[in-house]
Amino acid sequence: MGVLMKFGINTLLYAGTFTDSHVKELFGKFREIGFDGVEISLEKKGDIDYKKTLSELKKYELKCSSLCGLFGLDRDLRSENKEYVENSLSYLRDLTEAAVELETNLITGPMYSAVGRANLESDEAKKIQWNAVVENLGKAAKYAEKFGVDLAIEPLNRFETDFINICKDAIKLIKDIGAKNLKIHLDSFHMNVEEKNSELAILDAGELLYMFHASENDRGAPGTGQVPWKPIADALRKINYDKWIVIESFTPENKVIAKAASIWRQTEPSAMALASKGLKFLKGLFDK
Repeated sequence: MGVLMKFGINTLLYAGTFTDSHVKELFGKFREIGFDGVEISLEKKGDIDYKKTLSELKKYELKCSSLCGLFGLDRDLRSENKEYVENSLSYLRDLTEAAVELETNLITGPMYSAVGRANLESDEAKKIQWNAVVENLGKAAKYAEKFGVDLAIEPLNRFETDFINICKDAIKLIKDIGAKNLKIHLDSFHMNVEEKNSELAILDAGELLYMFHASENDRGAPGTGQVPWKPIADALRKINYDKWIVIESFTPENKVIAKAASIWRQTEPSAMALASKGLKFLKGLFDK
């Protein structure tokens, strides 16, 4: 296909709060399965020792693909509550500094708002909130730019946000902010719910696409459900995508995330089985 894909695993498959004990327990297993890197979902500063984590990554010849932001109700760049806005800005600064320590230059996720905030807003409220995010995310981008770190905005499905649901929303937000280090993060699960055509959404993102999350329509292993994988792979080839494809799937084993993502049943025998099956499918898909 002309470009080589890099495959990673998001730590949310295993833990809502990723700690040093998970680093010791999981990195060797990730390498054994065949992953090239790890996307660390860092709940807060101090959950892991950055130097030790980087050492463990290098020990197993893994890369930190990116840091995935977790935006609870008190981290909200469009909130009228100034404390929530500052919480989110402070958290994004922490992620930026962690990214430098872990030798990655990418932060991903729905950093524009709190996940789970989904309401039918008036046109006036939408405009006010949009302008707030343009201002506040612009501040976060400016800070990250000092460290050479990019911020990739992830559209979410309608049940998780009313703000950015499709790729074109993310493109518009980036255009309005005007920061060169703002990029796009697409997720096959959310695209399967919201986009009219996943292939066209990827083509729309083009060179702005800096992260792709692979997950099934039921949040199970890629390749086991209804997501249109061949058109997705074709679109990624067309834009010469050579960055990370990260599996972000969930099981009921991680109770905190299972509740948040409404994962009520087991799709695979275990998280490791899901990761292994998904990676095998993805490698086969892009080897063709």
